[in-house]
Amino acid sequence: MPLVAETPFQLIAAALDAAAAEAGAIAMRWFRSGEKTTARTDFKNGGSPVTEADLAVDWFLAERLQALFPDAGWLSEETADTEARLSAESVFVIDPIDGTRGFAAGDPRWSVSIALVRGGRPVAGVVIAPALGERFVAALGHGARRNGVPLDLSSAGPLAGGRIAGPQPLAKKAETLGMTHVPKIPSLALRFAHVAGGEIEAAVSSTNSHDWDIAAADLILHEAGGMLTGLDGRAPVYNRRDLKHGPLAAASAARHAELLAAVARGH
Repeated sequence: MPLVAETPFQLIAAALDAAAAEAGAIAMRWFRSGEKTTARTDFKNGGSPVTEADLAVDWFLAERLQALFPDAGWLSEETADTEARLSAESVFVIDPIDGTRGFAAGDPRWSVSIALVRGGRPVAGVVIAPALGERFVAALGHGARRNGVPLDLSSAGPLAGGRIAGPQPLAKKAETLGMTHVPKIPSLALRFAHVAGGEIEAAVSSTNSHDWDIAAADLILHEAGGMLTGLDGRAPVYNRRDLKHGPLAAASAARHAELLAAVARGH
């Protein structure tokens, strides 16, 4: 078993991609497009749903990834957190099913999100949406791909007249750009990945997203030529004691400052 610190980022990303594909197939056993899931559903403290599909994917990824790289720490939405990760040089950050409410209701816009974080920032990341047939993969310094095709936002068009995804109160702040608000995408990881893919020009999220919601998509955006930051323009830092983040905004690097300015004007 190789040490994760000695493994090239591209190889780590390939390992995450392979694991995500199997994880997605596991989740699909319980997914019914347009119909309520067949999975047993419970509710966590605070009212968030968790299905047996979430737990099955979490168990599989823990077994697979920790066997591949046992020296890496572990952080998953569906695993009890411990302080051991804080002293780990590299940490897996996992959301077994991002967008569980959508998954449970039959909305195909959910994802499996997997990242490896080192020094507070992601170095390899995968977001797959099995029900949509989409697979986003990125390795630090080696670009991002969707279904094997390189992503490049360097020639992305203006935000004015474009599309923005996210909660209505925050997305509405960019109305000075004349952007069209698209329906909220249940998976936050997929919402940001779709900016990298060019389906939408911008995306925002309200406060209280967690590391597992955004780490993989953050790298995919970065490697595609985009940016994901707080409204203060600072990039998120991961694997801290506090896993929550404030409001976030994503767009191509060339247009990101324009988005932040528009949101600020809307305050």
